[in-house]
Amino acid sequence: MEQKKGNRLLAFLLCVAMLLTMTVSNALAEKGKPAGKIDPMVRVLLRRLNITNRMDVVLTGPYGLTSPNGTELFFDRGNTLSFRLNDGKLFLYYENMTAELGGECSLTRYRAGAGQDVGFSLTNYAAFYKADLRLKVDGEIILPIATLHVEDYLQCVVPYEMSEYFPLEALKAQTVAARTYVLRRRDPSRDYDVVDTTNDQVFKGYLPGYAKCERAIRETEGVCGFYNGELAQCYYAASNGGYMERVESVWNVKDRYEYYAAGVDPYDLENPASTVRRTVLPKRYTDKGSDVGMHGLRTLLAQCLQEDLTDLGMDPSADSIQIVEIHSMSLEMSPEGKATAINMEVSLKSRTREEKKEEPQVVITVLEGDPMAVEEDVITPVITPEPTPAPTPEAIYGEFVTLDKPFVVQIPIFPLAESLLGMDISSNYENEIWTLTEGKDSYTLEARRYGHGVGMSQRGAEWMASAYGKTYVEIMNFYYPGMELWRYEYTEEELPEVSEPLRATMGPTLSPTPMPTLMPLSLEPAGDQWIAVVTGIDDDSSLNLRSLPSLNGNILLRLYKNQRLLVLEHCPEEGWVRVRTDYAEGYVMESFLSRE
Repeated sequence: MEQKKGNRLLAFLLCVAMLLTMTVSNALAEKGKPAGKIDPMVRVLLRRLNITNRMDVVLTGPYGLTSPNGTELFFDRGNTLSFRLNDGKLFLYYENMTAELGGECSLTRYRAGAGQDVGFSLTNYAAFYKADLRLKVDGEIILPIATLHVEDYLQCVVPYEMSEYFPLEALKAQTVAARTYVLRRRDPSRDYDVVDTTNDQVFKGYLPGYAKCERAIRETEGVCGFYNGELAQCYYAASNGGYMERVESVWNVKDRYEYYAAGVDPYDLENPASTVRRTVLPKRYTDKGSDVGMHGLRTLLAQCLQEDLTDLGMDPSADSIQIVEIHSMSLEMSPEGKATAINMEVSLKSRTREEKKEEPQVVITVLEGDPMAVEEDVITPVITPEPTPAPTPEAIYGEFVTLDKPFVVQIPIFPLAESLLGMDISSNYENEIWTLTEGKDSYTLEARRYGHGVGMSQRGAEWMASAYGKTYVEIMNFYYPGMELWRYEYTEEELPEVSEPLRATMGPTLSPTPMPTLMPLSLEPAGDQWIAVVTGIDDDSSLNLRSLPSLNGNILLRLYKNQRLLVLEHCPEEGWVRVRTDYAEGYVMESFLSRE
């Protein structure tokens, strides 16, 4: 009997859960919707791939290639295509053949077998792009633009904007914000809608292993934020530091974003994972060893008190300052309640500094007729047309002495204090929220906020879901209280069938692939230099000549097989050498070279 009661209770709870889910779904669907359907296809500029004059792609399904000059080709699953830029034109290299494409080309997906995703990947990247691809010449580089369904786009964004380890409801809120953001950014007048970096949203292509993120996307499919019947602008940031900014206070915008919340965010503030920078400043210092005050603070005081110290005859440098005591400290606040400067009353020790003067060289000359007579002849230095810079005169420092009166100083937080005290968090913004706490023997400064602080805080959403059990609808309502959630209407993506004539032919006759032109080398080795040849790459590949002896160095140009190089030296960085031709100089990995 108890077992049956337990089963009935479990069944009842499941029904309640289903009804609650249906209630949320119906609430989204029953509200008034914007007129017309939304085009779900978005275009992403793949800037993270650092494509310059070459792009190699592997097709995982059937694609058709077209270009404005009339080229029309068909490629089936498994083909590798190489696109190169030469003299302002795109060329396709395929199985030792080539075709000129002009200024741009498009790779369009065709329908494949059941359960088979059609897309492409890059030869050097594991990520998969379920997308069409447009390549456009832009000066000396190729612009790769992927076009894909917004739901597929989100699978390449949500795992990287948040994390698979975030609570499911937080991931759902992130999904809705990201979906709304990218659809709002669609602009047919431009070549692309968004870039794949933090300038818009981080987009890294699809990789398996993010089951929770995929579930969040699936369970919120089509849900977007709207305001006055139009797609809203869903800004979000990593952490707002406990305070939600208004859009107008961060960017110069004409539109009114009345649907955003502003003010205190207790959830971000409570989350122990929110980014915080902290520094502790003792009140008193012993001047023993390094206990004279942190160098950053002494540098700040030296900059702010330069005139005062100079007037006292003291050396106005950080190394000539020792902190004796910080008598008081407070934060200067703006009308909006944000800290802008540090007010401080501080006692210091300082010292004098003089430059050691060189004694004039004296030559004693004995005069004829009077052996006791001497003449002092001061030798003056002879200035050459291009004199060697004189060494810095040796400094003579006095003893540190305690200055009579404490100084009252105001130190700007941005950019001086946040930089020299190691408190800066966001490199793109000078907007960290500072707080000051006074203890018995020290003052503690804290800085919070990672990002612009507008809209949803990802750390706040995480804490709302994990600590308070909030749903994604409640999270979105907290950060965008004037925004409504609707499930947009769209037509499912239908890939076209491959026509038999296109499948049967490769289109225009391809011409043999010309060998790439090698750069001349007329230089002769000297000393420990030697001549090397690029050999450790495939015939249709290339070796990157970089600006630095590191894989992070910019690619200056690509070296092809059999290119002769003058090796100038081995680099301290293991495995790298500095090389040059008649036209270029840079760094390559020695493992790809052979001595001539």
